[in-house]
Amino acid sequence: MNIPVDLAWLEATMLAAVRITAFLMIAPPFSHGAIPARVKAMLGIGLSLAIGTAVAPDYTPLETAGFFGALVLQLVTGALLGLLVLAVFSAVQAAGSLIDVFGGFQLAQAFDPQSMINGAQFTRLFQMTAIVLLFASDGYQLIIAGLARSFDAVPVDGVFQIAGPAELLTGVAGQLMLAAVQIAGPLVLVLFLADAGLGLVTRVAPALNAFALGFPLKIMLTLVLAGVVFLPLPGIVDALVRQALSLMGGVGS
Repeated sequence: MNIPVDLAWLEATMLAAVRITAFLMIAPPFSHGAIPARVKAMLGIGLSLAIGTAVAPDYTPLETAGFFGALVLQLVTGALLGLLVLAVFSAVQAAGSLIDVFGGFQLAQAFDPQSMINGAQFTRLFQMTAIVLLFASDGYQLIIAGLARSFDAVPVDGVFQIAGPAELLTGVAGQLMLAAVQIAGPLVLVLFLADAGLGLVTRVAPALNAFALGFPLKIMLTLVLAGVVFLPLPGIVDALVRQALSLMGGVGS
């Protein structure tokens, strides 16, 4: 009994599985701790079986040493793609952190083992909201589609230049802070003006101890005006998805 085995397809599928699984372990929304690692591994294998037929025709079987080197390269590529997506969506989390700092919620920060973030209420709330919007708006499908297109830019047996991803990571760090300030900017400005007003009241009437009254006042302002920040979040998440796709497509350049 002779069972033919297509070694090119098998090797290409294994390499694709390594890249996809590494990506799913890091990139949101798949990296959330509520999703078991076994499910992520099964999803990575399932996606690699679907992509294997597309990458196998251009793949040439490698020697043992070359194959293990390609495995390491695919691991690095998947981790890099996941890190780019994570950095883009960290802007929403950073915006929540700014609100926590200016609103006085930072005193109640705690570590969330599922999201793997350390922050107060709005930090965790914004991060969870971004994940929910990714699933509700089918943005996760666009992220998976961008991952599939990465095999055209960087084949399973190909390499990428280090200068391109390094430049992307450098640029995305500045964009992260800019996006965080743009998201939380209106509420942060109101809280800053509240602090400035309390400072003027303290200079005029020091006996009022206005800063002691400032904590409940700032918390009330934060809770009342938080909806102003939540209204544009769907459009912001959509823009972040498109930016993540653009960054993923630039890895191979």
